[in-house]
Amino acid sequence: MFNVLKLVMSKVDPDTTFVQNDQELNTARAIGAVESKKLDVMWGGSTSTYEDKMLPIRIPALKGLLGHRIFIIRASDQEKFNQIHSLEDLKKLDAGLGKLWGDTKVMKLADIPTVTTMKYPNLFLMLEGGRFDYFPRALHEPWVEVKSRPELNLAIEKHLMLIYPFAQYFYVEKSNKTLHDKIYKGFEMAIADGSYNKLFFNHPMIKDVLEQANLKQRTVIRIKNATMHPDTPFDRKEFWLDLDNL
Repeated sequence: MFNVLKLVMSKVDPDTTFVQNDQELNTARAIGAVESKKLDVMWGGSTSTYEDKMLPIRIPALKGLLGHRIFIIRASDQEKFNQIHSLEDLKKLDAGLGKLWGDTKVMKLADIPTVTTMKYPNLFLMLEGGRFDYFPRALHEPWVEVKSRPELNLAIEKHLMLIYPFAQYFYVEKSNKTLHDKIYKGFEMAIADGSYNKLFFNHPMIKDVLEQANLKQRTVIRIKNATMHPDTPFDRKEFWLDLDNL
């Protein structure tokens, strides 16, 4: 995200200097730092908490990548998932998620059965133990997670991808329309001249994901995200990941 911000600002104000905050801030403190103008810009998911308290630049900075979900499953269950072809089929199985995660709310609003826990590490043990059927993860997450737990009988599901709209935005202080407009304009320029796509698709993580995930061979199941703000720019197709043009 930091490299994206540097790129878009280079289009409109190439003399901008950047100083990254080196402190670990929770949500409340990060928002407070923006509101008090100790931080000029932060980034985070599209949530009512963020959007009520700060001014979002409504261009998804990662093309909605985090709304593209691949499942971690028990290694012996692939054949069961090969039989899933629709949302109704998927609703016959239980997903495992963190109790307070944003995607948990999205899944529940879509009537997808969920089993939750407060502790992220528990989800892998619960999955292996049969407490639920699959653990939906953002595209860049499951390979590292499975590889780092060789003692568990887990695998990455090969057949499906669940997609829902999800945006990560840059945020500025509510009254800072000048900075908002600069970032927005720079982002539009970087998209129009192709430099944003070049940066995005050449990132090592993105390249690895697209090589490993076999996205075009997967059955896509789409659900709505009822938590997204009405002003979300769904009509701007160039803002979002386009599976047909990968």
